[in-house]
Amino acid sequence: MAGSGHENGAISIRPADNLAVFEVSKKPKKNKFALGCAMLASLTSMLLGYDIGVMSGAIIFIKKDLKINDVQIEILVGVLNLYCLVGSIVAGNIADWIGRRYTIVLANVIIFVGSLFMGFSVNYAFLMVGRFIAGIGVGFAIMGVVLYNAEISPASSRGFLTSFPEVCINVGILLGYVSNYAFSKLPTRIVFAVLAMPESPRWLVMQGKLGEAKVVLEKTLDTKEEAQLRLNDIKEAAGIPQDSTGDVVVVQKQTNSNGVWRELLLHPTPTVKHILICTVGIHFFQQSSGVDAVVLYSPRIFEKAGIASSNEQLLTTVAVGICKTIFILVATFLLDKSGRRALLLISTGGMVVSLATLGFSLTIINHSEAKLTWAIVLCITMVLFFVAFFAIGMGPIAGIYTSEIFPLKLRAQGISLGVAVNRVTSGIISMTFLSLYQAITIGGAFFLFAGIAAVGWLFFNICLPETRGKTLEETERLFGNLVGWREVDKKMKEDNTKGATHGQ
Repeated sequence: MAGSGHENGAISIRPADNLAVFEVSKKPKKNKFALGCAMLASLTSMLLGYDIGVMSGAIIFIKKDLKINDVQIEILVGVLNLYCLVGSIVAGNIADWIGRRYTIVLANVIIFVGSLFMGFSVNYAFLMVGRFIAGIGVGFAIMGVVLYNAEISPASSRGFLTSFPEVCINVGILLGYVSNYAFSKLPTRIVFAVLAMPESPRWLVMQGKLGEAKVVLEKTLDTKEEAQLRLNDIKEAAGIPQDSTGDVVVVQKQTNSNGVWRELLLHPTPTVKHILICTVGIHFFQQSSGVDAVVLYSPRIFEKAGIASSNEQLLTTVAVGICKTIFILVATFLLDKSGRRALLLISTGGMVVSLATLGFSLTIINHSEAKLTWAIVLCITMVLFFVAFFAIGMGPIAGIYTSEIFPLKLRAQGISLGVAVNRVTSGIISMTFLSLYQAITIGGAFFLFAGIAAVGWLFFNICLPETRGKTLEETERLFGNLVGWREVDKKMKEDNTKGATHGQ
């Protein structure tokens, strides 16, 4: 893998003189074409957020109308995430077969069909069928959008553009909190919008369409020089000789995906093994820290905090959606400036404190017979703090980091694996939260989430290298030594400083 020239959403290293001059000569501007493509693709993610937001309030009324118990509510809410597992695993191969753009189109069609089933449901079984279909589509959407945005983004704004799916998820959650009907036609509109996007240049090269890939790269990257460097990287990774310069070339078709999965899971190199550990870890800790419990069951949490009225519960839930959306927008502008590690550690640390304080306030309320206004206010404040800290780091970085670290030939399947871990963990939390807090109290549940987040902070600090501004070769050198990557990073910075000075 090392030295194979895999494209990683960044410029590959070239001779030191040329690269140093190229890097210091320009301060690139935001590419409007890449921005538009990333925004169109990310609209699909809004559907997942919308479903989460709608379900958060709808379960109050579904339980009454369908006369179902808490266990059935847990299954109804969380099972979509398990169905996402199927969709995300299949989507990795589909994206390599029909392309990233049509994978996103297919996702919207499947979600639309699932929405129709849920909209016309008259009983619990029919509703579950709709959840199954929609879950497959959501799995396709999450994997396809993250993959497309990573491959379409210029290196200078990769963190900004790759965070758009998380932004749209939060906007969808907010819309779902506010209304169950305003965006009922959203899936069909997104299908037609996605058709206006160009295909991923990486997929085009894999099909031998070098001319089309070059056109897309020149539109989405900052300069023609960077576009040519990226094209050369992709050609090298695809096994196309550099002297093949025609618009269309013959590419040896790859065999089935079994070889990729074998290299990814059964016989990984030390570098791939480190990448896998980081991918599984960041997605596991993102969801096991209880974010879906807070977002999906916020009305129930506020009820336990002492807010009795359904209208007041839903109104407070809207405040949660607004807070989460505001801070994910803040995060988009910090990712390419502050780096991934710094935001992730600050985010996770804030989550630990807010979860522990939330557990404390809920425990005090649970053991008090009188209404404690200060504890209720503290509870609401800590929920808002928790979603704010999550949105500013942990929320967007899990997807961004995964899309940056996998080499080219493993990227689609690697992202699929990350999405699968993410959705399964989310499904388990969603489907067990009510039973969990009934067993260990609601305060105890949030103390548990705080403990898991604290372990996550240690994991991130020890195992995850910084990827911001790194070229492919630098990224590959960072991975491969799970706890000793800091020495490698320090030496790379020293070498880059010397190389830049020499180039100037």
